[in-house]
Amino acid sequence: MGVHNVARQAERQLDVLGDYESLFFEDTWWSTGTMADRAARFGAGLRDRGVRPGDRVVVLMANCPEVMITYTALWRIGAVVTPLIFLVSESELRSAIVDSGAVAVVTTAEFLPKVNAAIADAPSVRFVVLAGTNPGAHDDKILDHAELSTAEPCAIVDRDDDDLAALLYTGGTTGRSKGVPLTHANLFWCGSAGHASSSGEGLHSTLVPLPLAHAYGLLVTCIGTHQTEPHQTILMRWFDPAGWLALAAKHRVQRSTLVPSMIQMLLTQPLAETDLSSLVAVSSGAAPLAADVRDEFEARVPGVTIYEGYGCTESASVISTSPLGKRRKGSVGLPIAGCEVTIQDENGKELPPGTDGEICARSPGIMSGYWHAPDATAVALQDGWLHTGDIGHFDDDGYLYVVDRKKDLIIRGGFNVYPRDIEDVLLAHPAVSLAAVVGRPDQRLGEEVVAFVSLRPGATATVDELTTHAKSRLAANKYPREIRVIDQVPLTSVGKLDRKRLRAMVNTEP
Repeated sequence: MGVHNVARQAERQLDVLGDYESLFFEDTWWSTGTMADRAARFGAGLRDRGVRPGDRVVVLMANCPEVMITYTALWRIGAVVTPLIFLVSESELRSAIVDSGAVAVVTTAEFLPKVNAAIADAPSVRFVVLAGTNPGAHDDKILDHAELSTAEPCAIVDRDDDDLAALLYTGGTTGRSKGVPLTHANLFWCGSAGHASSSGEGLHSTLVPLPLAHAYGLLVTCIGTHQTEPHQTILMRWFDPAGWLALAAKHRVQRSTLVPSMIQMLLTQPLAETDLSSLVAVSSGAAPLAADVRDEFEARVPGVTIYEGYGCTESASVISTSPLGKRRKGSVGLPIAGCEVTIQDENGKELPPGTDGEICARSPGIMSGYWHAPDATAVALQDGWLHTGDIGHFDDDGYLYVVDRKKDLIIRGGFNVYPRDIEDVLLAHPAVSLAAVVGRPDQRLGEEVVAFVSLRPGATATVDELTTHAKSRLAANKYPREIRVIDQVPLTSVGKLDRKRLRAMVNTEP
């Protein structure tokens, strides 16, 4: 019997902290006791429908309490949470369902047409569960979440530490999504270590707009099971800047978890007109944060500090964090306790502080290998080290800095050009809201630098102005020779720059 069962950790926490209102979602408070009871009953309903330990179950919903209830229910019966962000395409959904061999899908009525189309070629799926408002009449293969939750509560099924708890799929920004299997021990360790490195006295409320289906959102969920005192979470169905401001002010939240694109969107809002005096900490992850964006947000929201962290799906989203009160600007913090991090060159040699190389990590939270993908596993995991594909360096005090993605590197005329360097410069222009840089094939130079920018509401800037701005701040081999001003720089479903789509746009006429 494993000692790191994530369902048992949630139950232990309930025993210690008791029943209290812990989750606010769309005008309703949910208590820890209610959530736990619903999870135990829903788990029993799934078990009675034939879901067995080790079975994968796809969860495709926008944020709502039923997402967290479903996760806990699946862990209670020993099944494997397979979360997918609802914005995935029908083909991406079908691919993940087939690849995982999922036996069921939990979703909401609005996504049922997409789910039905996707499972038509997925014989492993035995039924679909609809959460939320009563979907009305349905057939034997489409079940109601609330009805399944009327079963007698089930006990927790024992699982070994190395049994699967979750199967996540990577964003697929550089190719087909890969399955990332994470065990009970992986999630337990990351939740515990993440809590230890980010907890702070007096911080008892958090605003969460992150999709719970993403690795970052799942990490926040796991960290929540390790809270040692009552904590309230304000959950957003989906991020929108005006809604975030309203909730932050209404509930006087003390911290929030964001990604850089969310912070950039908040800069377009009337921050000074909103009472954010209770907000003291913002955690930023999933992508690099531009210095000018950080500085502007902190200047416009007095008293708040942005703490950057770093991780990836393969590490359950956590490798390093910035300890409260010990933030170093531009750094993603210190490796969490128990996680070894090195900077390596192309030959696997460890590099000294101040030298850029590939970030490699080793910890109890890192996956053992990709799902049914031995070739990809052999590339990512070498001698026990996860090769992240990210470029970075340490400073002399052990703080980690992420420079860019290895695969996003542009080689122009033999010189390495990191897109982030250019994006940060463009974001420093007062008219620019979002910026993204990719390479375009060039016969003479190998690659040419192309930038896409979207402007803040009401702002104006010509291509010539933006080019002059970039030239004055970048080396001659770096500044973008082509800048396209577009309505909205494309983002992935989790708020990262969608470089796959941008590369496709590069080959079209502006």
